[in-house]
Amino acid sequence: MSVIKVSDADFNQQLESNDRVVVKYYADWCGACRLMAPKFNRMSEEEKNQGIAFLDVNAEESPEARKLAGVSNLPFFAVFKNGKLVLADFTAKPESVEGMIDAIR
Repeated sequence: MSVIKVSDADFNQQLESNDRVVVKYYADWCGACRLMAPKFNRMSEEEKNQGIAFLDVNAEESPEARKLAGVSNLPFFAVFKNGKLVLADFTAKPESVEGMIDAIR
């Protein structure tokens, strides 16, 4: 499954329609966010991550989605299961994101 760009307008609908969700919060000016983008895209395509929705949220343009996860810095990742926040953290390490995904597998 490829990464889906969402905003406040459709964020909650994505949480409701997918049991397991991984969100990358980013900003256009964030260099570390740009470096993580291709790694996040690869994670979304991995067979072991089938059935997990991968979302990209521009943190500057989506304040409600940002508040829901308590975004404090960028890039920031959050994992949701059945619409509920499970884990959230500021990280630029793919292995940290993989660990978060393991929590909702």
